[in-house]
Order: sequence, then structure tokens, then C-alpha cells
Amino acid sequence: MPHRLFLFNPAHDMALANFTPYYQPPSEIIRMAGDLSVLPLWYADEGDKVKVDKASRVELWKTPFFPRCSAWTEEWEPLPCCPWGWDPALLHALRQGGIGGSLLPSDGQLRRIRYLSGRQRCVEILHGFDGFPFTCGAAFVCRSLAEVRALVERVGKSVLKSPWSGSGRGLVRLAPSSWDASIEGWVARILRTQGEIMVEPLYDKVLDFAMEFHADGRRGIRFAGYSMFETDALGNYKANLLASDAEIERRLFREVPAEWIHEIRGRLLQELARLLAADYEGYLGVDMMVCMSEGRKVVHPCVEVNLRMNMGIVARIISDRYLCPHAVGRYVVEHYQADGQALAAHEEMRRKHPLDVVAGRILRGYLSLTPVYEDTRYQIYVEMEAPGQMSIPMI
Repeated sequence: MPHRLFLFNPAHDMALANFTPYYQPPSEIIRMAGDLSVLPLWYADEGDKVKVDKASRVELWKTPFFPRCSAWTEEWEPLPCCPWGWDPALLHALRQGGIGGSLLPSDGQLRRIRYLSGRQRCVEILHGFDGFPFTCGAAFVCRSLAEVRALVERVGKSVLKSPWSGSGRGLVRLAPSSWDASIEGWVARILRTQGEIMVEPLYDKVLDFAMEFHADGRRGIRFAGYSMFETDALGNYKANLLASDAEIERRLFREVPAEWIHEIRGRLLQELARLLAADYEGYLGVDMMVCMSEGRKVVHPCVEVNLRMNMGIVARIISDRYLCPHAVGRYVVEHYQADGQALAAHEEMRRKHPLDVVAGRILRGYLSLTPVYEDTRYQIYVEMEAPGQMSIPMI
């Protein structure tokens, strides 16, 4: 009998912001959830099961390299559920599907998860780094339009963030001179719907990285590995570096001293244990940056906390489970604008970068982690290079 039921629900962040059982995500997010619904097959374990939008999506999938988990279903099944993240809309769907009782978090636990997921918690974590001479990072919680305007005038180039939104979304970058009626309307709407808004200085970023953790409730929090990733100009996630933790550390330590990173990791473990206590179980990630400040590189230790599964953790698991030692590559989430584009790109990548597997692990080449058909709009794939061929451009 399967142990757990895994689910990719990318609307989670927006559903958590909305926080009603009847939230309906945009059609494009529904499409993403369907196209990528098989993703948990790569991080679930043997004996687990994955909830997919339709079985035919997997049954017709032809992949030369298979994940550890090989069971899927279209139906809700009475198993402990491991979603991308917990929210009221998912809880409602599970209850409608006949799942209940101890297999689900309570409404009170959901409210606590929403509280802990708010960007306001970054303020509390950053206070734990007061006195660290090699860190930067400030965040302010505002409750009125006047308060926001005054802070932007004082801080200068700023980032405004809604407390709850999708990763890379709910952000506005601006200088005091660019404040206008549209920004004021956006701020007013966030204050009206969420009660608060974040104002943060805009930092001179050198690179994005993250530390990933796993919370085991009363048993504590453990470090689960590093993530190094790319974002676009708007802060939207694009890709992860696929490499061992040792390789990511090697690249990171070219920018800042190793002891800084180790001290930050130790303090984060303390701050997260204090904040989460026994209120959350599962994976979480803390996004960070190396920044330039007053002519030197420093570390922003808490740009955002993702209290859910995230692409950095998936990339970490892919690297550890499926790659040859010292292999380096990219884990890419791609969006296509029209039918046929994904399939054409997929065939071209397979031709140019044939997959090379050694002793059951990927050495080099291209592999799509999700099925690609004529109507596919969203895809996740890996592109690997052999050891010693370090042309992967990231970092």
C-alpha cells in the first residue's frame, strides 16, 4: 500500500493570500498545475503515490530515465498528503474528496501556517542578525499609505512587497520620484485586502542563493542543503543550478568567506526553531543574496521565507538522487506562449544534447522531468554537462 500522496499545487501562495476555501486560481495557473502535475514523482519515494490531473498524461509519457516513485492516481486517496503547500482551498478539495480527520491539518493549524508564511516574519528573523558585521538587510511593516510614502522617501530606492503572494509576485520596485497614482492604488489595495505592506531597501545584488531546511515538528529543524538560482529582472524564478552542495559552496565561497555562511546557517537554525517551534512540519527555504554594500560584498540572510516545498529543494533532491558525482547543470522551469513550441524545443534539445547515463545516474545531456505534448505550455527540464566541462553559465 502507498505510504503518502504527493501533490503539486502551484496556486498555493495565491490561495494562502486569499485564504478562503473557495479560491479559484487563474486559468494559466490551472494549466501549469496540469502540465507539471507529475513533478512530485521525482522527489517522492518508492511506495508513495502522486496525484496527477489525468492518468493519460503519465501513461503516454516516454522518458529514457525514470524516477524512484512510479505510482500515480487521478483520485484523492485516504493517505497522508504531501502537497506543495497547505491552504484552505486545498483543504476544502480534500474534504470534498472524502479525506478528513487526522490526515489533514486543522483550521487553526492553517491559520498559524498563514501567519508564519507572511513576509512580516522576515523582520523578526533579521533582528536575530543584529550585530553581524558581514550581513545587510532591513524590512519594515507599514499599515497606512502615509507610512509607506514616508518610508520610501527616507529609504530611497525600495521594494514594496505584499505580505502574502506568489514567489516573485506581489513586488513593486520604485524610487521616490517614480511614485504615481498606479503605485498608490496598488498599495491601497494591498492595505485594504491584507492589512499591511512591506517596505525594504533595494539592494545591489551580486547573486541569489538559498538555504533549505526540513522541520520535523517537535524534533527540530535540520539543514537540508543549498540552492543557487536565477531570477529575471522582475524577480521571477527562472532556474536552479544543479550541483552538489560542495560545488555550490565552492562557488559561494568565491564571493564571501566560508565562515560567514556557516555562522549565518547556525543563527538561522536558532531563529527558525524559535519562530516555528512545533507549528510546522515539512520543507522550507530561506532566500538570500550576496550584495554590494559600501564597496564590499555582504550577505542578506533573509530576503524571503518559503514555508512550503520549493523548486530549490526539488533541484537539491534531483542533484543528490539522480546525478553523477561532480556533474553540473541547470534545472529549468520553462513557459511557452503557444501550442507546439514546447514540443519543437523538446525535440531539438533531445537531438542536440542526448542523454548519457552512467551506473544509473545522469552524466550529461537533456532530460524533461515533465511530459511534453503538442498542447504543453509549461515544462521542467534538466540540462547537464560532464565533469570538467564547466560552461554552465550560472554564477
